[in-house]
Amino acid sequence: MSFYLKAFCIFFRIGLFTIGGGYAMVPLIESEMVDRQKWIQKEDFLDLLALAQSVPGIFAVNIAIFIGYKLRKFSGALAMTLGTILPSFLIILCIALFFRQYQHVEVVERIFKGIRPGVVALIASPCFRMAKSARINRYNVWIPFVSALLIWLLGFSPIYIIILTGIGGFLYGRIQQKKNEEIQKGGNDL
Repeated sequence: MSFYLKAFCIFFRIGLFTIGGGYAMVPLIESEMVDRQKWIQKEDFLDLLALAQSVPGIFAVNIAIFIGYKLRKFSGALAMTLGTILPSFLIILCIALFFRQYQHVEVVERIFKGIRPGVVALIASPCFRMAKSARINRYNVWIPFVSALLIWLLGFSPIYIIILTGIGGFLYGRIQQKKNEEIQKGGNDL
C-alpha cells in the first residue's frame, strides 16, 4: 500500500470513529503517527500539536496538514487532510438527511445524552498526556490553569494567551540563560 493511501486510510479511520472533534483525535493520531507507524518523533508531534493549536482553522485539519506536510510536503498534507475531512462530511450529510425526522425520538435523545460524558473524557485525556509531555509540574501548573480560567471565565482571546505565554516563555528562557552564564562564569573564576 502506498504511503498516501495508508495515510489517508489512517486519518479516515480516526475521523470516522472519533466523536468529540479534533482534541478527541489527539491520542489516536499520536498512537498511529508516533507509536505504531513511527513516522514522527514524540517531540516533533508535540511541536506540531502546539503549532496546529496556534494557527486559525479547524484543529483536526491543522494537525493533519502539518503532519502530512512534514512527512511528504503538499501530497502528504493533502492525503491526510482529505482523510480527516471526509468522514465528518459524510456523517454530517447523513445526519442532515435523516436526523430531523428522529431527533425527538426518546431513544435518540438518550443516546446523545450518553455520548456527552464520553466526549468530555476524550478531550480530557490528551490534555493530561500533553501536560506530562510538556513537563507541567507543581511549579508551572499555574500557567495552563490561569490561562484556562482567563479564557473560560473572563473571555480572553486564546490568541492573547498564546502571545503572552510565548513572551513569558521567551523571557523565562533568557533569565535562565543569564543565570547559567553567571554560574559558569563564577565556576571559571575559581
